Amino acid sequence: MRVVIDVNSGFCYGVVYAIKIAEEELNKTNLLYCLGDIVHNNMEVNRLRAKGLKIISHKEFKNLHNCRVLIRAHGEPPETYKTAVSNNIELIDTSCPVVLKLQSHIKKGFDEMLEKNGQIVIYGKEGHAEVNGLVGQTLDNAIVIDSKEDLDKIDYNRPIRLYSQTTKNVERFQNIITEINSKLKKTNKNSKYDFVAYDTICRQVFNRVSNLKKFSKDNDVIIFVSGKESSNGLYLYGVCKEVNNNTYFISKKSDINKEWFYNIKSVGICGATSTPMWLMEEITDAIKKMPL
Repeated sequence: MRVVIDVNSGFCYGVVYAIKIAEEELNKTNLLYCLGDIVHNNMEVNRLRAKGLKIISHKEFKNLHNCRVLIRAHGEPPETYKTAVSNNIELIDTSCPVVLKLQSHIKKGFDEMLEKNGQIVIYGKEGHAEVNGLVGQTLDNAIVIDSKEDLDKIDYNRPIRLYSQTTKNVERFQNIITEINSKLKKTNKNSKYDFVAYDTICRQVFNRVSNLKKFSKDNDVIIFVSGKESSNGLYLYGVCKEVNNNTYFISKKSDINKEWFYNIKSVGICGATSTPMWLMEEITDAIKKMPL
């Protein structure tokens, strides 16, 4: 049985940078606070915890003083930076450049919408770390939608600026745009309306789709490795599952079921942008050694 790892899977640039900086800091001090999980993968978080990374909540962050705190790739709202100044906290900011650019874009759009009595709409998962940072650019006034069922939150008599969380599905985002345009036409009939949609989805995630589809076709069984909290992990798993029904989602090697591999010639191992390569290698070795 052949077992191969998808060469295009694993950490994206933003996560690689955040973990690199965290490890450099931990090598110096053996203790570093991190605001939220550094990556949506429990195995990687536990590895860094063993090195001295201490994950804290926003509530705990507000009670810290005179220390150093890492901001992960997901980014943070302006309130976090204000708290850091007030509490003399040194921030080690590893926010992804793509996310920072989007935050700036939304802040500019929000200022424009204030003048027009318009709305900022974000296509994303409510409560997600990145989305919280994006909403913060609008003084928490943005409307967050994650499906067609959420579209009733929008006032179609007012201007709209639409953005997307960087890790969302491009096709679903286009469907949301189509639905909003349809509702605007019905509401405004023959009059003009003010709607602009910005495609702000990260191409590092989107460009993996075509590669994963081919990878899934080329193997009898697909083992998709990801943390359960990873948005892009759930999305990319769905891409694999759609192509190859023998696709299984696991988070660690103990999730492996040997029954998946009976009479199988090839197994493909792949993962999310938050999945470490060492974990995929560990799972590959476990499958290869598994008695069938």
